[in-house]
This record gives sequence, structure tokens and C-alpha cells, in this order.
Amino acid sequence: MVLNKKLIIGKTDIVDLPLFNLVDVKVKIDSGAYTSTIHCSSIEETEDGLAVVFLDKKHQGYTGETLYFKEFQQKRVRSSNGKMQLRYAIKGDILIFEKKYSTEFTLSKRDLMRYPVLLGRKLLSRRFLIDVDKINLSYNKKK
Repeated sequence: MVLNKKLIIGKTDIVDLPLFNLVDVKVKIDSGAYTSTIHCSSIEETEDGLAVVFLDKKHQGYTGETLYFKEFQQKRVRSSNGKMQLRYAIKGDILIFEKKYSTEFTLSKRDLMRYPVLLGRKLLSRRFLIDVDKINLSYNKKK
């Protein structure tokens, strides 16, 4: 659905993250977050770069694969509890409504959260309007 050239997105969706080899991952739309965040079960700096295992066994789309990122940085981020945290940040692509968007993801342990990925304002701004009464609009279009 489109309004004023912005796509309507619901409060949650299921997306693909091709650079991370992840398919059908549940995401929560979070207009209160500036950057997008993805859950990692393992994050480690190595000689080969930043070694990351995305998601964990309880999440749809989990592969257990370790991916290495040469390009990464550390950022100070205010977490949901209001405290500042130092997190790794990487760039990646996300497929929403059959279109690829490049964005930045901070890496975090979100194993206690229902949704392994939060999509923040940096991605949403000027592209999407949020309808909190809707869910999985992009995923339903994909099917």
C-alpha cells in the first residue's frame, strides 16, 4: 500500500537480509530507535575481521553460519533501558516490499526479545509510514 509515495508498513514484518544469508526473519518496526539492530548469538573481533553469527536456534532464518566483516565500526547507542552501550555496527541490505535497501545495523544480544531485528528511523525515514494495526504487509506481498 502506498500513501504520498511512502509505503505503509505494519508494526511487524518478515524480511530477507541477503548479505547476511538470512531469509524470512521476523522484524519489529521501532520508530523510537534511530538505527536498526540485529540479534547475534556470537560477535568476536578476529584477524579475519568481525566474526558474527546472526540470530540463534530459536529464530526463524537461523543458519549457524559465521560471517566475517572487514568493514565495521563501534558506536555508542542508547539501549531500550536508557543506558549507553558500545556496539559494533555493520552495513547490510534488507529486502522489504521486493525492494533492496542498504542500511546500518548495530549488533546486539537480543536473545530475550521476541523479535531478533528492530528496524529504526534511519531506514524508515522518508520511505515508510507505520500503521500499527497491520502486520507482515511486505511478507504477504512476497507470498
